[in-house]
Amino acid sequence: MADEHPLQGVEALLFDVFGTVVDWRGSVTKEMGLLNPDLPNEDWDQFAGEWREGYYTRTAQIAQGTGGPTNVDVLHREILDSLLEETRWKHLAEKWNEEKRQEVTLVWHRLGGWPDTTKGLYELKKQAIIATLSNGNARLLVDMAKFADLPWDIVFSGDILGSYKPNPKMYLGAAERLSLPPEKCAMVAAHLRDLRAAASFGLKTIFVRRPTEETAETRSQAKDKKGGGEVDVVVDSFNELVEILNRR
Repeated sequence: MADEHPLQGVEALLFDVFGTVVDWRGSVTKEMGLLNPDLPNEDWDQFAGEWREGYYTRTAQIAQGTGGPTNVDVLHREILDSLLEETRWKHLAEKWNEEKRQEVTLVWHRLGGWPDTTKGLYELKKQAIIATLSNGNARLLVDMAKFADLPWDIVFSGDILGSYKPNPKMYLGAAERLSLPPEKCAMVAAHLRDLRAAASFGLKTIFVRRPTEETAETRSQAKDKKGGGEVDVVVDSFNELVEILNRR
C-alpha cells in the first residue's frame, strides 16, 4: 500500500506573510532609502533588522497575555519611537517629525514578494483556500496584497483574531472561521517556531526555505517527517509546493 500523501485532506493553506510570502528585510531597506534620499549612507538594513527584532519581542509578549495593541501599525509605531530613542538612531529622531514618522511606519504596507510568490499563489489558489495567518493587521495585509499582487481568498490577522502567534486563538480561530478541523489546514511558514505551534494545535505544516529567515544551517538541514524531520513538507518555493499538491 502506497504511503499516504503528507497533505492528504488539506483544504486550506494558511500563510505566514512576513518572510515567507514577502521579503520584508529587502523591501523595508529599499523603501527607507527612497523615503530618505538625504541620508544616502544610512544603514537601513540594520535599521530594518532592529525594528523587526522589536516586533518579535513585543508580539511574543502580547501572545502570552501581557496586554498591548493587536494592531501591528500601532505596534510598529511604538517600536519605531523606542528605536529612535536609542543612541545609534537618535540623529533620526531629530529629523523626523510626526508626519514623517507616520510615513515611515507605513513602509510595512509596501513589501514585495519573493520571485515565486505571486505565480505560486495563483496556482495554489486553484487547489485550496489560500489565506494569510499573520500577526499583521487587516489593513496592512490588504494594502500589501494590492501592492504585491497576492490573491488571498481571505485575510486572517492579529486584529481580527485578537492576538498574535503562537497564541492558539490564531491557528484555531482561522480553522474555525473556515469551518474546517485543524487537520484539514496546513500552516505555510519560513519559521520553525510558527510551524511547531501550528502542529501542536493539529495543523499540517509546510516549511519554506527563504534566504533571510532562519539560519543557513537550519534551512539546509530541515527535513520532513518521512526523512526524520519535524514538519510534513519542506519546499524551496511555492512552485515546488504546487507540484507536491498536484501529486495528491
